[in-house]
Amino acid sequence: MRADALARTAANQPFSAETLRLDGPAEVARISDALRRQVRETLRKRGIVLGLSGGIDSSVTAGLAARALGPGKVLGILMPEHDSDPESLRLGRLVADAFGIETVVEDIAPMLDASGCYRRRDEAIRKLVPEFGPGWGCKVAIANALEGGSYNITSLVVQSPDGVQQKMRMPLDVYLAVIAATNMKQRTRKLLEYTHADRLNYAVAGTPNRLEYDQGFFVKNGDGAADVKPIAHLYKTQVYQLADELGVPAEIRSRPPTTDTWSLAQTQDEFYFSLPHDRMDLCLYGLNHGVPPAEVGAAAGLTEAQVGMVWNDIAAKRRATTYLHEGPLLVDPVLAH
Repeated sequence: MRADALARTAANQPFSAETLRLDGPAEVARISDALRRQVRETLRKRGIVLGLSGGIDSSVTAGLAARALGPGKVLGILMPEHDSDPESLRLGRLVADAFGIETVVEDIAPMLDASGCYRRRDEAIRKLVPEFGPGWGCKVAIANALEGGSYNITSLVVQSPDGVQQKMRMPLDVYLAVIAATNMKQRTRKLLEYTHADRLNYAVAGTPNRLEYDQGFFVKNGDGAADVKPIAHLYKTQVYQLADELGVPAEIRSRPPTTDTWSLAQTQDEFYFSLPHDRMDLCLYGLNHGVPPAEVGAAAGLTEAQVGMVWNDIAAKRRATTYLHEGPLLVDPVLAH
């Protein structure tokens, strides 16, 4: 059953997590066939380059690329920096070994230092916490949509070298400066992916799932840049289903999704989404397919009112991130097709 055409197989079948169940072997074959055609025929490239983070999305994308083109035509790039979890490097290598693909390690910390990524971020944070500096940790958190606010409130969380944490609301100028500096990490990684892709005449694969792609959880011209995005139609729970089918190592399949961007540990729902991915998937699917809120709530463990709040948050993020999906805007069309 296609991921974009899932339906309850009988009128009386209740909406549940099973509604998002895929035919794993068929979906792997379908994506692999599409990826093979896109890379070889449409893009006219020899293989695929992708960043390996040790997370579920890049792992599944790597497995699909290896299945589509053969392991010898896939290059995984491991790109640690000062704030990376050391586990990410180990898990990225674990995935590469599982699928038999070559890897290259590119430590991006010197590039980020030279471009002022850490300095710019720290200077912005010091507007709120003057003593912030070496040995401190930080992350950005967002208010949960179920708290009923009409707009998202972002907070800065910092931790001193002796382990004391502070959480404070971020003024807009501080928030924008911190995010702008942090986005340099994703754009630097993409620079290196395309450098290796040019060297090998390969295509660059992006790794967003449907939830991330729909909700704009990516950096424009950073992790949002790619030649192919083979799992963008899959809900996150479906990505986990394909991980089982492809043989992604169990250690990665059992690891909760993280951003691996900040020096303090952080989950994706803490930074961006209203709920953990399995419940967000049900809410997003329900909204996309006209499932009554009472049924969505029963499946996701929410009240009808809470489903409405999540749907409002989804709509707000879609509006706010529309520009991320836009290409350069022209006054008049230029290319003839």
